Amino acid sequence: MKAFTIDTEDNITVFASVYERGQSGGEAESFCSQKKLETLAEKWPATRLVEIWNGLPGVRPVQRFTSRAVAIRRIWAAIQYLKPASGPLMGTVASVPGKTPPANAAPVAIAKNKTALVIRLLKAPKGATLQNLIQATGWQAHSVRGFISGHLKKKLGLTVRSFKRDGQRVYAIKG
Repeated sequence: MKAFTIDTEDNITVFASVYERGQSGGEAESFCSQKKLETLAEKWPATRLVEIWNGLPGVRPVQRFTSRAVAIRRIWAAIQYLKPASGPLMGTVASVPGKTPPANAAPVAIAKNKTALVIRLLKAPKGATLQNLIQATGWQAHSVRGFISGHLKKKLGLTVRSFKRDGQRVYAIKG
């Protein structure tokens, strides 16, 4: 069962298990169920719930929630798709823009800055498949392709190669 922590900076960190969470130490509040998250959130102001939600990757920002229960349910559902990190992808799961992650935060498979995440994936020795990019960003296929074409190629001037490998579209940046 996954375990989560949330610190005073609203950074959520994902752990593969409660045991792994226990090994990390730190002063963040931990939870592993929607009920426990609900209990923690009882003392939080509604604005904190909005900040947490808006800091999650791949979500549509909101101004407010209709109720605390709706906020908890949506946050819980969104963090279920986050996975603990392993390998070269490091970052904080969710953080409010302008706030820095804690020094002892465990690495997680979602980077705070999606541009940096996509560039890192594309610079991998074998590049990244379209499906890898969709999973990492939470975007739809047309959004990934548009981001590569419009932002990376045109705006940043990067040379992105596109080719097929084993029937899948692969993108790569050399260097």
